[in-house]
Formats: sequence, structure tokens, C-alpha cells
Amino acid sequence: MPVLTAHVIDQTGTLDARQQQALEQQLTALEQTHGSQVVVLMVTTTAPEDIASYANRVANTWKIGRRTVGDGVLVVVAKNDRKMRLEVAKALEGAIPDIAAARIIDSAMKPRFREGDFSGGLRAAVSQIQALISGEALPKPSAASDVSSRGDAFDWGELAIFLFLGVALGGPLARALLGNAPGSLLAGGLAGVAAYFATASVVLSVFAGLAALIYTLATAASSRAASSRGSGNGGGGGWSSGSSDSGGFSSGGGGDFGGGGASGDW
Repeated sequence: MPVLTAHVIDQTGTLDARQQQALEQQLTALEQTHGSQVVVLMVTTTAPEDIASYANRVANTWKIGRRTVGDGVLVVVAKNDRKMRLEVAKALEGAIPDIAAARIIDSAMKPRFREGDFSGGLRAAVSQIQALISGEALPKPSAASDVSSRGDAFDWGELAIFLFLGVALGGPLARALLGNAPGSLLAGGLAGVAAYFATASVVLSVFAGLAALIYTLATAASSRAASSRGSGNGGGGGWSSGSSDSGGFSSGGGGDFGGGGASGDW
């Protein structure tokens, strides 16, 4: 099973870079507008599984759709098998019933695939999926729900680097102006406030503030010890953040797929 890294995963090399980017942008816009998550997967074959069981297994493993809503759709194309499948999560079976999924396959995908226009078929299918989803009474996407339900999509690495640099640069300045204890308290407080605005989490902001306070006090003590020994530069090895995923895409953490959807061939 492939790793979920984007809205579009083409393991067949069928889509060129421009086509893949256009489809990715279309699916990203759909998710940002309606909240529902639609993912396209192209594989050479699903053998020894039939495409329906394979699509269901992938969709449930990837957990496509918002965690609190479960509004996901997986479009699978098995190129060498000449088969395709729309796997629809239970939350969207009202908007995209089996007969509607079959109609999308027959009207949007099949005729274009027969002409070798896979990009056009997929984009037409996504347009029809979006039209059906837009008529469904689903919760609107919001920044708060995205952070809470898709914590893995939040760039914690960037936040950690930002806080570390802010404390490393601002801590000594605050200590110089206010003294060691007041300056360290100010640095910790500012770090906590910054973390709260970035994550809206009181717990994380408290941890960030305490970490900044301890770090600032520790570097102050290290500097004093280094000065008393007469050594030049006292480097505090301290805290380093791990690298973060640059892709910015992840599963919504939802998706309860019960076999709804339709399959077809061309």
C-alpha cells in the first residue's frame, strides 16, 4: 500500500508534472472550500485483490476525510487492469449514492480513459464529485477544527524553530534589561503566549513557557559559570528541533468506509 503524501498519488507515471499539479490544486481547493477530502490513487494493478476490496482497505487505512465528519472519497485507477473505483465514506453516501458514483464513472471517466485522456477523466470526475458534495449539509471547514482534527498536518517543526530562536535571541536581551530572574520570566511568558496563538492550546502554551523559562535560566547559569572559569564563549547545546514534513498534506483522520461507491472498467 502506498504512503499517503498528497491528494494525487500516481504510481504508474501516467500523469505528467503539469497534469498532476493541476489535479492536486483542484482537490486542494475542494478540501479548503467544503472540508471533504478526495484522494486519487493510480496503480498498475490491485491483483490479487479485486479493486473494490483494495480500495476499501486503502481508504480505511488512510482514514481519508475529517475525523469528526468522516467525509472522504478515494478514486482508484488500476491502469493495467483497466478498472476504476470510487470508494465513498459512509458520511457521504447520501450525497454520493452508489448510482451517482456509477454515473460519474460512466459519464466522466470511462469515455476519456478510452481515449487515453486520464487527466481529463479524473478532473471531470472530481468536478462531479465536488458538485454533489456542495449540495450536502456538511460542517464548513475551519482553522480551529483543522488544528484539532489534523494535528499531524500542523508544522510543529517550524513552531519549535521559531520559539527556540525567539528565546535564544530574546532571552539574553531580557536578562540584560531586567535582570536574570525577571528577564527569564518575561522570556517564558512571551514564549507561552506565542505558542497559544499558534496552537490555541493552553497545555502546549504552558509547556512552551516553562521550557523557555528553564532554558533561559540554564543559559544564564552556564554563561556565569563560563565567565568565572575565564573561558571565552559558553555554548549551550540545548534544544534542537527535528525536521518536519515539508509536504503539508496528511490524512484528515476520519473516513469510515463501509463499501459504498461503484466500480467500472473501460
